[in-house]
Amino acid sequence: MSHSERRGSIWTPTFALLCLAQFLGYAAHHMLTPAFPLYVTRLGGSAFMVGLVLASFAVTSVFLRPPIGYWADRWNEAGVLICGLLVQGASIFLCFVPAIEAAMLANALRGIGWAGMNTGGYSLLAWTAPVDRRGEASGYYSGVQSSATILFPAVALWLIDARLGGFGAVFAAAAALAFLGAGAGAALARSAPRAAARPEAVSPGPRGAGVFVLLERDVLPATTMLFCLHLSLPAVTSFLVLYAREIGIGNFGWYFVVSGATSVLARPLLGVVSDRIGRARSLAAGFALQAAALILVVAASGLAGLLISGVFYMLGSAIGSSATLALAMERADPRRRGRAMATLSVAFPASTGIGALLTGGAVELAGYFWMFLIVAGLAALGLALTLASRSSLE
Repeated sequence: MSHSERRGSIWTPTFALLCLAQFLGYAAHHMLTPAFPLYVTRLGGSAFMVGLVLASFAVTSVFLRPPIGYWADRWNEAGVLICGLLVQGASIFLCFVPAIEAAMLANALRGIGWAGMNTGGYSLLAWTAPVDRRGEASGYYSGVQSSATILFPAVALWLIDARLGGFGAVFAAAAALAFLGAGAGAALARSAPRAAARPEAVSPGPRGAGVFVLLERDVLPATTMLFCLHLSLPAVTSFLVLYAREIGIGNFGWYFVVSGATSVLARPLLGVVSDRIGRARSLAAGFALQAAALILVVAASGLAGLLISGVFYMLGSAIGSSATLALAMERADPRRRGRAMATLSVAFPASTGIGALLTGGAVELAGYFWMFLIVAGLAALGLALTLASRSSLE
């Protein structure tokens, strides 16, 4: 790929195949998101066992990303992406063993594949995105990823209840999607040069750096901001459903359709905005929109208010995520881009896990009303942190 291509068009064949591979991998993941809790319960597991099965995915996904990033730098980002998708697909077959232990092992292995897919994908994005349009490219990329959340969870639930379906059909479909993603990655690998073959890849890092280096300092500001941005996500994905049921709001499925469509449509457009107004202003806007959305939740008395809240929240998430991803690409050392992107991607599962614990604890202690206000306060703290460190974010 020539230097001029990297500065011009975003939608090169390489970028298109990268987005296709990510879409298929995320589609496989989101088919399993509603299926695993139901499946573990069907096997006789308690809510605590459901939590352990889900946690096994997060643990391997978080802790193995740094060494996977090191591997991407020393070997091949496209190869790491492909291996991640293959591991995702193969691990699902363990779910055909009707035992909770098998489901837990499958989810743990799937977490390893998920880490490989995301680390390799983000590293390739940093290489393929035009230098002067990184925010826009980040918006398209994350928009493709989030688009899988609109349809595939519903498809999984439909398959589970279908006369000729069931959990086996969901597992088979998810595995097929992951393997198709690996095929797209294989096509991508033909046009993506190996990391070691690039001019800037003089060495894998500074003296003493190796597989056990956990975090890349260059991208810690972006990683911290992304972590803060996603702390409130469990409140609007998991707990908002229970809150709507508690206050008697029906037809809540429309919330996911509207918020998901907003996320998909807004990310490319707001990625362009991030390129124009700068990363600090974009992050400030993201936190402000999220805080407003969470306050609107407790002020809403019907579905319309929650839908507006969902739109605000996803607009904030879209511009903030695009800004942090573009900032990480700008700050990452080209010699250690794999580890840098692995460091950034740790923020997603870490913030979701910690956010779920904080949100659930707040509900237990104070109820839903105060929980949403507390989480809105966390978004406001993120805004304050952005304003205080804005000079280091530009």
